[in-house]
Amino acid sequence: MAKPKILICDDETEILRYLKKMLEGQGFGVETFTSGKVLLQRLESAVSADLLLQDVRMPDMDGIEVFRQVKILRPDLPVVIMTAYGSIDAAVEAIKLGAYDYITKPFPREKILGVLDNLLEREHLRKENRHLREELHGGQSDTMVFRSRKFQEVYDLTLQVAASDSNILILGESGTGKELIAATIHQNSPRRRGLFFSINCAALTETLLESQLFGHVRGAFTGAFAAQKGMLEEADGGTLFLDEVGDMSLTVQAKLLRVIQEREFIPVGSTRPKSVDIRFVAATNKDLEAEIRQGRFREDFFYRLNVITINLPPLRERPEDIEPLARHFLARFCTRMKKEIAGISDEALRLLVGYHWPGNARELENVMERAVILARSTSITPEILPIWSAAATPQPAAQSCAVSLEALEREHIRQVLEANQYHKSRSAELLGISRKTLDRKIAEYGLILPRQSA
Repeated sequence: MAKPKILICDDETEILRYLKKMLEGQGFGVETFTSGKVLLQRLESAVSADLLLQDVRMPDMDGIEVFRQVKILRPDLPVVIMTAYGSIDAAVEAIKLGAYDYITKPFPREKILGVLDNLLEREHLRKENRHLREELHGGQSDTMVFRSRKFQEVYDLTLQVAASDSNILILGESGTGKELIAATIHQNSPRRRGLFFSINCAALTETLLESQLFGHVRGAFTGAFAAQKGMLEEADGGTLFLDEVGDMSLTVQAKLLRVIQEREFIPVGSTRPKSVDIRFVAATNKDLEAEIRQGRFREDFFYRLNVITINLPPLRERPEDIEPLARHFLARFCTRMKKEIAGISDEALRLLVGYHWPGNARELENVMERAVILARSTSITPEILPIWSAAATPQPAAQSCAVSLEALEREHIRQVLEANQYHKSRSAELLGISRKTLDRKIAEYGLILPRQSA
């Protein structure tokens, strides 16, 4: 995944130097400008950017005029205004014109990183849902690839329950295809003409998750200069997929329970309820009944979501699906990267089929993407696959117990972390699991990481 690109425009070179060093240290790509005119000239080119940090006071142009021109050139580019206390009024005006937020100088590291993280996560959600909607309405989302009888039973059940309007709970390990099942349910349901929205409950703080779901009215909190619709309102008449619902806080659970029961919600800062008609599909890799016993999940919320349950088997329990999935991902990435690769060598295929895939289909997808990037011939060969050593060797049937799988998973996670200089986010992406899941597994397996690991 490409690192986010941030543009910074400020006439103070010390500010630019400070922000560039800090943000590059966090893994962002950064390009700086000391002039509004130069910034606008750069935006007229094909430069890609995920975010603009812009000072409201510029030496060569009025900051508000720079902002107006930015929105004309790049209407979808989110902008955060930087301002001193003496020019907050100008920043407020920019907010009214469509800026995401403003921060005042001198800004502490935690403040600016918090604003950027929230904004980039919001933009990621918007892009992800826009992509899902395009796939659904384009009729291209039915990309379920399988050969096993075990997954055929899951697929048949998915189509059967899609025709109902009941809430559905999808259970399975990370990377098993829970979001794809949810999208298939929507596409084959009476709500197919409505929108399908997906939100990852584990990726957002409680406050941000509540704002994304319920929206807010103008003046609901500091910086809320305009009303914003939440996903509940956007998904009215359609389907809302709550991914990793087991990580949702008890407070948000209680508020969503009311939505399910009463079919209405109240935006943050409002007193007026809004009616909605939504089908909820939720997914988790957690044991929710155990979470209920521990007091971390509401029992009434669980029963409202768990009208129908779909259990997804991990990839290691359906090895017949590894080859067709690998060939499917190969074809996809060859098309995307405009590369001609005829197939997968027998030796590479034996490695793929013999591996136990702790990250499931998502890990397989990442591995095939990497292989296509590194391939220099017309075939995928073993040397361009990750080095799995003993973990890639098929285990004798007598040893294929839970303990041996745990040992294999522990060793594989250790190797991936070491290969990525113990960078957790990159390692989690390669493994096909979330950062939170990786942290849990590191603690569970007692893995010792260097202090400088991120």
